[in-house]
Amino acid sequence: MAAVRRDILRDDAARAAYIRGIRLLKHEPTTLTTDRFGIPGHARPVHTYDLFVIWHVLAMNTAVPPGGDAGTRNAAHRGPVFLPWHRVMLRWLETHLQRVLADPDFGLPYWDWALDGTPPAQGGVASPAASALWRDAPDGFGGQGSPVRGGAFAFDRADPTSFRVRIATNSNGALRQVAERGLARRFGQNAPFGSPRLPRTGDVRAAYDTRADPTLADYDRPPFDISSRGFRNRLEGFTGPGLHNQVHLWVGGDMAPASSPNDPVFFVHHCNVDRLWEGWMRRNGRRYQPDMTAPASLLGHRIDDPLVSPFTPASKPDTPGSVLDSSALYTYDVLP
Repeated sequence: MAAVRRDILRDDAARAAYIRGIRLLKHEPTTLTTDRFGIPGHARPVHTYDLFVIWHVLAMNTAVPPGGDAGTRNAAHRGPVFLPWHRVMLRWLETHLQRVLADPDFGLPYWDWALDGTPPAQGGVASPAASALWRDAPDGFGGQGSPVRGGAFAFDRADPTSFRVRIATNSNGALRQVAERGLARRFGQNAPFGSPRLPRTGDVRAAYDTRADPTLADYDRPPFDISSRGFRNRLEGFTGPGLHNQVHLWVGGDMAPASSPNDPVFFVHHCNVDRLWEGWMRRNGRRYQPDMTAPASLLGHRIDDPLVSPFTPASKPDTPGSVLDSSALYTYDVLP
């Protein structure tokens, strides 16, 4: 039976299970060590949760095609593969959460950030920092700070069971070990290092408005990068009001660099991004561009190109085309 992914602020059981599962994965050692990933320093065990941090950083630093420029297009961002790659990452996290929770029906919850970013009334002011998501309680994520001192992911150096950051990036974006520390968040900082607001419900509606912008009926368009028209780039946030990118910038702190999966809000944020993509496919069909007739300069972003993943067997890699329909694995309680 397909798992059902639900709104984290409307389903207390899903939120509690997510928090419990993330804490279990954070303290679950694997057989892998940091030197396996070329991370400098003494070799230390890598915990299951931190594998996702490492995976994300490595993908962001992987130029596609090989020999290209990761700042132009990388293995997970800045091009068509953005949505399929993160869909695969979310599904692997969901699988590990189902395992540690002993619940095969668990569905990864999503954070509908546009609701928190929308003023309660015309002419009013949104207060996203006051969202129930950030409660300083065992069923909340804690608020901002460096470190975050409240909620389920608060850091206490004297408590080895508390949530902690072990892997981060240096100023060049390369993986590095850190002395165990707490999460950092800085809500609503000004540009260019932050965003003073979250996306709003009107911004999401506009991403589906093909009358105002007919290119939004296309998944992506040449040149298939951050200058492209089409839905993918609008959702990723390099065109229009920001959407995905804007959320990372508003949360700030550990959500800003390539090691952003350090913050558990990363996954409920991207689950909502995946939900918005699913909503687009309901309207426009399970379509993807570019296809395999595209030139080798788009290797890594074409429909049947393998996705960069440490979990998928090399003999049967995930591809953008293979994950366009995930309805046998999970569905959403509500689509936009």
